[in-house]
Amino acid sequence: MTVREIRLYGDPVLRTVTDAVTEFGEASRALAQDLLDTLDLPGRAGVAAPQIGVPLRAFSYDLEGQRGVVFNPVLVGTEGEQSGEEGCLSVPGLWFPTPRAAWAAVEGVDADGEAVRVEGEGELARCLQHETDHLDGIVYIHRLEPSTRRGAMREIRRSAWFSA
Repeated sequence: MTVREIRLYGDPVLRTVTDAVTEFGEASRALAQDLLDTLDLPGRAGVAAPQIGVPLRAFSYDLEGQRGVVFNPVLVGTEGEQSGEEGCLSVPGLWFPTPRAAWAAVEGVDADGEAVRVEGEGELARCLQHETDHLDGIVYIHRLEPSTRRGAMREIRRSAWFSA
């Protein structure tokens, strides 16, 4: 079991648009296992590769009875709206109201390059959008309303874990 360290907000890898995975085999299966192992700690719903320092398009998820890893995910559909508090392993201890679609679907491939589709409502929809954002260099605080984002940034700068 390899639980990888989570990169914290301020680390440049979190603001980097990731590269597509083009080769599938031992390396992609190892990355998938690291993403799942890192996800297995309590309180975790999803982990994107940049959060463990890997600038590749992959994330793991475990919510609502669905668990897996998606490589090269593309958000192919969203519907409706939901509001609710959202947090992030890379912004520990801070939760903010973050608008998201109520339903979302992603398509990509698994660690062997086989096509996969994951879709869901509620928290799974939120997770799919959140993790796909990470792969585009977007941390959820950048989705906040401007006044909330300003407050979030003040809290982040005051956090014990933050170093600029």
